[in-house]
Parts: sequence; structure tokens; C-alpha cells
Amino acid sequence: MARRDYAQDREAIKAFLTEFCESNESGAKFFKYASQLVNIAHREQVEINIELDDLHEFNESLVEAIMQNTRRYSNLFSEVILELLPQYKERNVVAKDSLDVYIEHRMLMESRLRTNNDVRDPKNRFPPELMKRFEVTFKAPSLDKPLSIREVKADSIGKLVSVRGIVTRCTEVKPMMVVATYTCDRCGAETYQPVNSLSFMPVADCPSEDCRVNKSGGRLYLQTRGSKFVKFQEIKIQEHSDQVPIGHIPRSVTIMCRGEVTRHAQPGDHVIVTGIFLPLMRTGFKQMVSGLLSETFIEAHKISCLNQSDDADQNAELTTEELNELAQDDFYARLASSIAPEIFGHLDVKKALLLLLVGGVDKRPDGMKIRGNINICLMGDPGVAKSQLLGYINRLAVRSQYTTGRGSSGVGLTAAVMKDPLTNEMVLEGGALVLADQGVCCIDEFDKMAEGDRTAIHEVMEQQTISIAKAGIMTTLNARVSILAAANPAYGKYNAKRSIEQNIQLPAALLSRFDLLWLIQDKAERDNDLRLAKHIAYVHTHLKQPPTISKPLDMSLMRRYIALCKRKEPTISADLSDYIVGAYVDLRREARNNKDTTFTSARNLLGIVRLSTALARLRLSDIVDKDDVVEALRLLEMSKASLTQTGDRPTNIHSSADKIYNLIKEAIKQSGASIKISEIMDRCTTKGFKPDEVDKCIDDYEQLNVWQVNQARTHVTLVA
Repeated sequence: MARRDYAQDREAIKAFLTEFCESNESGAKFFKYASQLVNIAHREQVEINIELDDLHEFNESLVEAIMQNTRRYSNLFSEVILELLPQYKERNVVAKDSLDVYIEHRMLMESRLRTNNDVRDPKNRFPPELMKRFEVTFKAPSLDKPLSIREVKADSIGKLVSVRGIVTRCTEVKPMMVVATYTCDRCGAETYQPVNSLSFMPVADCPSEDCRVNKSGGRLYLQTRGSKFVKFQEIKIQEHSDQVPIGHIPRSVTIMCRGEVTRHAQPGDHVIVTGIFLPLMRTGFKQMVSGLLSETFIEAHKISCLNQSDDADQNAELTTEELNELAQDDFYARLASSIAPEIFGHLDVKKALLLLLVGGVDKRPDGMKIRGNINICLMGDPGVAKSQLLGYINRLAVRSQYTTGRGSSGVGLTAAVMKDPLTNEMVLEGGALVLADQGVCCIDEFDKMAEGDRTAIHEVMEQQTISIAKAGIMTTLNARVSILAAANPAYGKYNAKRSIEQNIQLPAALLSRFDLLWLIQDKAERDNDLRLAKHIAYVHTHLKQPPTISKPLDMSLMRRYIALCKRKEPTISADLSDYIVGAYVDLRREARNNKDTTFTSARNLLGIVRLSTALARLRLSDIVDKDDVVEALRLLEMSKASLTQTGDRPTNIHSSADKIYNLIKEAIKQSGASIKISEIMDRCTTKGFKPDEVDKCIDDYEQLNVWQVNQARTHVTLVA
């Protein structure tokens, strides 16, 4: 790169700040930066943000120079603005602080010295840092994609970089000294010391001419009234889980925030940080210990918080070919079977996991929050691929954290209180649930967690927050996360004669917070075992899943489609609301009559609403349909049925027909002598039975003359 002419660059910067103009919404032209200079001159604005996209239109080579040597050009911009400000000052500043009064007083004294032909000592002149009351920041070009932390290397030192990550730690905002002002105890002269690093050595001896000539050795004392301080905060960000190669530890980088850039992020926030990548110069003993090594940090110019849908990869719209591919066959079943296609069967479990990824809609009636995230617990015998399902969801979800019950403590899941090495104060460092905010937290071996650690999850699963009261820190952190847990039975195999708490050894307060409790049993059935063994042998031989009728969807396509679904916020109509209420009342009655071992409470009603909303989102619909509610009830019934099946004796061939018969007979008794077939279908499908099984049962018992079906096949009448 050729040597830059900084004098020429100063003129270019001056021309840009005074002449650059753009059009507003009405089409009128206005000077974008000149108007900001007016605000800065009148103390109505502190930060001036230079957008490099604007500068690119004005002077392309200057943008490249700023990107390569940001600190130098930041100082150049400050010098030019300081020079231009008197031209834009239209009135005197009314709101003054103590530093303004101090500078005015010293200026008055200096004018008196000039009147008496005395000259102020040049060493004691006001430094420009003391006079400057504004901050210059740069906004990176919009075409530059944010990098991961591990991509920022030594060749980026001194350059403007943008990195993407998750905030793990924040310090409190503290005042940092920029200019130290000293007063001599003998001659009264004032000395100014600009501070350019995190530490400085105070000046002890007075450098004024009077003390030096008389050799009296006056002592300097720091005075805070004439010193200048700025807000300072240190943030630590860590790589996103999708940026970390398998087997590697996530990298982190320290962000130094000054002035107006502070208080823009909290632990758990996903951020894009634009700033200057610099080495951290140590002094004294720390420098001796580190030797030739140097730590690095980013001096922040801009911090932007991301939402779930703000990631660039997820914002890409689906092409027509991809939409056509999704529309083939039954896309709901196809999307579900595309989750961990190497794992045999478990279609209903995969459907539930798909709904967990899509999620419901958060509601806030009168300030109270009703969560939309879906929580699922997979229970079952060892070797039924629970951990594999969790691992696949962890890779598929845009934001996720994977942990195990034994390897996690309550502090590791929520937030840890640590001592900050810079300020020696206690700070919060977010745990797995905070880092997985607006994502999925997969917890394997959930039953192996200690009782004290498990209680940390109770508030997260329902309130979506983490309340901290430790070491004098009292705060609430966001944990808007879906929890996917996997647990093994206490005695190696699930015993249907025991209750769920006895089998899994988890308290009812925790189990009731899961929307779906799914038991995956390892049943010994010859046909099923043969298909499973062939499937596993094929996967091991060919390193891919066996060929199926429909090809599994690509993981990136599924991510983008799920991101598209999350933008929808479906609503439930009043008629459908009555249907959901009726279905819930039936569930409660059955649980009371049959002494159900599962937990049927008001949380199940909210679970039905969440599942229905997720199904409507999956169809990209703005309104929840009755079919969505029926499917949600079916999944809930299948999860309950999985917990009540014994698995010890062979299944009776006629058991499904007998159950359908009992359901129809009970429905006819409730409604009178006759009932609509559509009502029979609704009742039976919500219990997990297929429509063709219901039709076959109706025909079989009609031939036995138990009931009669009218010619239009709309009503069933019980024979007296």
C-alpha cells in the first residue's frame, strides 16, 4: 500500500463532513454530517457515527485507508471536527458541567496573563483530549460480513473488524480517566497528563519553570475536578456454537467499550461488534509474567444486538425450487422424518421435536408472560437413540447448547458470579441456559442431575427468566429457551407398575412443566427387531440411511424453513377455543376416572395451544385450524399412551377396535341415541387412532347389528 498523504486526507475529511448530503423521505436534500456537527457544537449530541458506505460514495480510497489504519484516522476525524466546531456554533451552550466551568476559569486566567505580558508555560497547555467533548465512531461497510472470533488473526491488528458472538460476561460501567490534572503545592501551576492505556504512572515532580529554576521541587497532587473521565465497560463475547469446529473449544475475545457504546449488551445477548482489533499492552509485573506474548482486544465502535431472525444465513428467502421440494407429498411427515434420518422409526417423536424447533407464540396479557416455547422430555430404556436425537437437534437448531446432567451444575446452567480481573469486582457470567437464549438447550442424562441443581431449571421452564441474588448482585436474566431433556429409568428398564416419579425419580413439579413426556420402550417384537437390525447394518455398511420413498431434506434448507415459520404469529378463533376447552375437560374427566398416572393440569391446556400454534406456523398460516388442534391432541394422547403401555405382554390384535368401540358407545350415551360420524372421528383421532381404523370398526359393528348407519353415512344410531 502506497504512503498516504495525511494532509490531503485531512482536506478530504473536511470536505466530506461539510459537503456530504442525502435525500430524506420527502425527497429534500440535507447535509447529514453538517447537521450533526451543529448538534455537537451545542452539546445536544455526543457521538458522531461515520458510515463508511457514505464515505465510499465520496472517496473510495479513503475508506480502504480507514479500514487498514482505523486508530490513526479516528484521531484525524477528531482533529478536523474540533477545528470545524467553532464555525457551527450558533449560540452559547446553556447546560454546562463542572469541567466547562473549570476550563472557562482557566481561560480567563490565561487572558489576564497575556494582558500582563506573562506567557503560560507551554508544558501546561490544555491537551486536546480535555477540550474534546464528542466521540468519533465508524460503521463498517454493509457488504462486509461479520467474522467469527477465530477468523480474526494477527494480520487484523489495527484494522476495523466486525465479529459475531454471544455475550458471556459484562462488567459494571465505571469512570475511566482520560486526562489527569495535577496542581503543584508550591507554585500552584497546573500540569495535564493524557492517559492512553488502562493504567498510568502519576507524575510526581512539578515540571513548571518556576519550580525548576528555584530547584524547590514542588509536589504534584491529583485533582479530580479538572480531570476528565469517560464511561468504561468491559464485555467478553464467545463464538456461536455453529462457528466452533467439532472437537474444539469455543474462543472468546474481550471488548473494551467507552462512552456511548457502553450498556448496549447483557449476558446471553447475540451481538455483532464493530471495532479496532488491538494488542493489550501490559506494564510492570504483568508484562514480565507474559513475556513476549500479548493479549488482544477489540475497541468497540458499534454494538448491534441480534434477534433470532436477524442472522444473515437465516434471512435468505427460499427459492421456488426449494418450495416445490417442500410441497411434495406430506411435507409435515417428510420434515419430521428428515430429523435424524439415520435413526429408525420414532416418527411421532420426531414430529414433536419438529414442533419444539418451530415453537409457539409468546403472549403477554396485562404484563404477565405466557411462554410459547415447547419443552419435551424423552424417557426410555438404554439404547433407543435418545442421545442421538438430542445431538441432531443440537446441530439443527440455529442457537443451541448441549450439556449433560452429571457434567452440569446449577451455576453452570444459570449464571456464575466471578471476580473480574480488571476491576476486581463481582460480575455475572452466563451459563448454558442464558447462552441458549431464543434457542434450544439439550440436557442429556437429566435424571442424573443433583436435586439442588435441578431446581434451577424450574423458573426457566415456565417464566423464561433466571433470577440471581448472589454476592450483592440482584438481577433477572432472559432465558427464553426450549428445553429438550433425556432421562433413563431408575432401575435400568421402565416398569409400568410404578409411577413416573418412581421410574424416572423426578419430582412432579418438574415433570408437569414438560409439554410432552415421551417414553421410548425397547420392546421385543420379531418383525420390528428384524427391520431395526437391517437398518442399523445398512447404516454401518454404507455410512448413510437406507433409501426411502421420499428423500430427506437438507439441514440448511430445514433451518431456513423453520426460520420462515417463526415469523408467523397465528391466532385462535373463538369457535376453536371452545373446542379446545371441551377437549381439555374430557382429558380431565378421563384422568379422574381412569386414575391416570400422568399429570393432566392447566399446563396441558397451554401445551395443546402451543402445539396447535406450532403446527399452524409449520403450514405458514396466520390462523390455527381445527386439524392443528386434532393433531396436537393426538400427539398428547400418544405421549400419554407411551407411558401407560406395559410392553410385557404381546399386543392384542383386536385391542384398537375394542377401544374405538368403547369410545363410540360412550359418546352415543352422552349425546343420546344417535351421534354424528364427524364427532366420532374427532374423538377417536385425538386418541391416536387413524381414520381408516375408525371406519373399519363402524362397519364391523354395523354388520353385527350393534348400531346402524344412515344411508348418507353421517349418523350412527345405537340399536335398542
